Parts: sequence; structure tokens; C-alpha cells
Amino acid sequence: MKQVPQKDTPLKLNESATWIRDDVSYEVNEPDAYALEEALRQKEKHGGEVVVITAGPARAQTVLREGLAKGADRAIHLEDNGFVGLDAFNTAKAFAAAIKDEQFDLIFTGLQSDDYGYAQTGVILAQILGWPHATIIMHIDKTDAGIKVKRELEAGFFQNVDMPLPAVLTIQSGINKLRYATLIGIKQAKNKPLRKVTMDEVKSSLGDNMQKIEKLYIPQKTKKTEMLEGPPAEVAKKLVEKLKNEVRVL
Repeated sequence: MKQVPQKDTPLKLNESATWIRDDVSYEVNEPDAYALEEALRQKEKHGGEVVVITAGPARAQTVLREGLAKGADRAIHLEDNGFVGLDAFNTAKAFAAAIKDEQFDLIFTGLQSDDYGYAQTGVILAQILGWPHATIIMHIDKTDAGIKVKRELEAGFFQNVDMPLPAVLTIQSGINKLRYATLIGIKQAKNKPLRKVTMDEVKSSLGDNMQKIEKLYIPQKTKKTEMLEGPPAEVAKKLVEKLKNEVRVL
């Protein structure tokens, strides 16, 4: 569960223009919230436990506490400021190293993050673990041989896939209706286990960043007015051509 800047927060670039300033409000990455909800629903149907995990500085612990308050059983926090700048490949490596002693049947991630939007971490994690994976999941059913998932494709099409366990699934937003944390859940979350993993514990598994943001910039607003002259019929024809060939809205 990733912590990302709130959608309605005014964003300002840092001094090096490589990312945003830290003085913003943060929230749970929306696709990850749907992944958590689906994990909780699978637990309610079939039993087991739900473990939430994140990588980031101390402030990122709030997303884990939210997950625990909603019903997760325990949490794992890869806590270090250095995790913020990791690419998807090294983030997946860090997660794999942190859970190497776990015995999970399913790993759910959000389809992508609201800040970087790479949609890579879950898929790369599956490759590192050697597990099968499926993306853009809209429905999950348990079968005798494993699970059957429904994937969202383009143009309104869907694909149904049978998969063995263990597996990694990246969850599409809207797969379910998100629940709210109850007052009892919030109180119980304070006493649930939260294991912290330092950068030093996983550093040997990491490599150089494969992807780096060199510079960000805010698009400059420009305004251009073009007058179309001539008889009404001719102006209408010119306007339609411009909307079709230049603006491409027709």
C-alpha cells in the first residue's frame, strides 16, 4: 500500500525539480485501497490472514495503520527515506527480500500508483518470486486448482483466466466498494503487529536505479486565437476540418 500525495493538494516542485516538495498532505494510493478491500473480502470468504506492506519514510506508517484499522491482521514497513526514490524494479526487489520468509498464497497490488503511474511493481515482483501473475483484475473466484480471475481488456472486453497458487494480482480500481474503518477497528489497529524492515536489511538485494527522473516541469499555459473569415457555410466547413484534423475531437 503506497502513500501518495492527495489528489487535491497543490503540488510544487522541489529545488532540483526532480520531484515535488514534501510539504503536502498524503493519502493511501487509491488502486492499493481496492487491492486491500479485495484481500479482506477473500479472507472473509475463505479464511486466512491479510498482511499489508509499504515502503517509505516514517510518515508512510499511516497507510498501514489505516489498513490494519480496516481489518488487516499485521503490517510490514520498509522504513527509510531512500525507498522514496527507488524505481519499480528495486522496489519489487526490496519487497521480495522483506517477505522471503513468509508463506503467502496471494499478493495483491494496486494496478498502478497515483503519483508515478508505472504499473510495474506488482508484475516485476511476480517475476522475482517466480510466481504467475495477472493484471487489471475485476473479479476473483476460488477453484479446486487455484483461482479464476476476470481481467479487464480494451474496448469493453474481458478475459477469464485460471491460475494456480501462489500468484500475484494487480487490482483494478472499482473492483469493489471500499469500506470505512470502524472505531473499534481503529482502536484494535494500535495493538496489531507491525514489523519494521530497514534499508540495511534489504540493501544487498538492490542494485542501481534502472529509471531516474532527471527533471520535472509544469506545462506553460498558452492561448492562441484564430479567426475564421468568410461566408457562414464556408466558416462552418473550415471549423469542422480544424476540429477533425487539428484538434481531433471529431
